[in-house]
Amino acid sequence: MNFLAHLYLSADNTEIMIGNFIADHIKGSKFTQYTPDIQRGIRLHRAIDSFTDTHDIVRQSKRRLDKRYGHYSGVIIDIFYDHFLAINWRQYSEIPLETYVQSVYRLLNQHLDILPVKTQEMLPYMIKYNWLYNYQFAKGIQEVLNGMNRRTQGKSKMNLASQDLLEHYDDFNKDFKLFFEHLREHSIKTLEELR
Repeated sequence: MNFLAHLYLSADNTEIMIGNFIADHIKGSKFTQYTPDIQRGIRLHRAIDSFTDTHDIVRQSKRRLDKRYGHYSGVIIDIFYDHFLAINWRQYSEIPLETYVQSVYRLLNQHLDILPVKTQEMLPYMIKYNWLYNYQFAKGIQEVLNGMNRRTQGKSKMNLASQDLLEHYDDFNKDFKLFFEHLREHSIKTLEELR
């Protein structure tokens, strides 16, 4: 899953949200320098990624993508699923998406000093281009895919994946809704186990 889903699955706990958000920039056991709840967030992030990568519904979504993406197909599906979380947001939260996103940006800025350097460097771009809110729009998804393709120096061809999204839009949406129920249950269970 991508940023929006990881944040949402953090159970409205500030420190778990921070841990879940920064986890990709924390390697190995470096997470032990953080508070217990931030550590829980990092562990939750890893559990979400592991669950997602091995789930049959996610594998089904990956098979719908053109073969040209190779091992980048998982990253593309993560981005697509954040898109479907954003457009279906009202089914999962009573807080409007824009309000939620702005509160996340404020939270991250308030804790900027404890974020890893890579996260500190990324955050201004995320806020400037309002990634979390713009996941709901085709243009927003295209910009994310373009950026990911640039980071791979064009090797991933991820900029072309919006064609796949449009071609299989309803199927991806159904996959997301089915999978996300499983993932929500798994996240709740994981947080209880991490106490």
